[in-house]
Amino acid sequence: MNEPRLRQLIPEVIGVLVRRGADFASAEDAVQEALLKALETWPADPPRDAKGWLVTVSWRKYLDLRRSEQARLGREVAVDLEPPPGPVPAADDTLRLYFLCAHPSLSSGSAVALTLRAVGGLTTRQIAEAYLVPEATMAQRISRAKRRIADVPLDQPGDLATVLRVLYLIYNEGHSGEVDLATEAIRVTRQLSAVTGEPEVAGLLALMLLHHARRAARTDDAGRLVPLAEQDRSRWDTALIAEGVAVLQAALARDRLGEYQAQAAIAALHADARRFEETDWVQIVEWYDELVALTGSDVARLNRAVAVGEADGAQAGLAALAEVDPRLPRHTAAAAYLHEKAGDLAVAADLYAAAARAASNTAEREHLTRRAAALRR
Repeated sequence: MNEPRLRQLIPEVIGVLVRRGADFASAEDAVQEALLKALETWPADPPRDAKGWLVTVSWRKYLDLRRSEQARLGREVAVDLEPPPGPVPAADDTLRLYFLCAHPSLSSGSAVALTLRAVGGLTTRQIAEAYLVPEATMAQRISRAKRRIADVPLDQPGDLATVLRVLYLIYNEGHSGEVDLATEAIRVTRQLSAVTGEPEVAGLLALMLLHHARRAARTDDAGRLVPLAEQDRSRWDTALIAEGVAVLQAALARDRLGEYQAQAAIAALHADARRFEETDWVQIVEWYDELVALTGSDVARLNRAVAVGEADGAQAGLAALAEVDPRLPRHTAAAAYLHEKAGDLAVAADLYAAAARAASNTAEREHLTRRAAALRR
């Protein structure tokens, strides 16, 4: 069974049910029920028309839900419950579902969870495992999100920037549980890129591909973080790098630069260097200048300061870092790195130790602690 293809059909099927008169929440519930049945029956008896099968079973599930609700309320509702004859409509509402699931009225967490369910086709259990929360907690989060957007029409214009931010959050969530969220985010972003043709969507896809290409080298056999400068670049996925660069070049050729394209350009420059010492830091600083101009982001300014330290020396990097809010996460770690680069090892060790105490990620905390210990030795 082609499970990624099955998940790709989910938003299309939800769109069919909504066009037939189902509300979004009921349609999404019905399609999830059909998805579970497909995962159970398709390996032994795959249908010839996967989408038609999902539409038929989902519609029956929806009717069951309606009849159950009517029975609970003790009333009859006169509606035409039979689908129109003929083949399943070819209309694809995937893009509208992206916008709906990333609606501005939803919190980031709720938008991510609902996108993974309705667009990604994941089950509540899979999403809960990926986020390391109980299934009941995730079910409540998704239910609240669906209630909040219950009255939002499917054809209401959406904000593409919000959709991209949600997908970026999904990619950065990690790789725990049965479902690899980074791989899932790439799959869904590919789908969005095919639907929209927007250069910023392509920029986000390129950024994900280029980051993902370095994934195998980011940790050692013991699961410890390996800094970029120390990574075994022979473990980088050259096919993903080539694809990411090609996607980025096509996006940049459209001459509508956005923040994800700028970030992808920086990632491409890192990927292009055969050794850390060959990295084109001057051009990376220039791209960070573009990114700061586009976003005004303090995180971009922080990363720029580190790049300045590589391009123009540690003191220049520390001067650039002095202009960044010191309360920003990883500010102390960046200062530690630049002081180490400048030869101020005692200061760097203390800063690494302070950064380790403030780190929320276990692997990052352990890496910073090891750096502090190494310098003190």
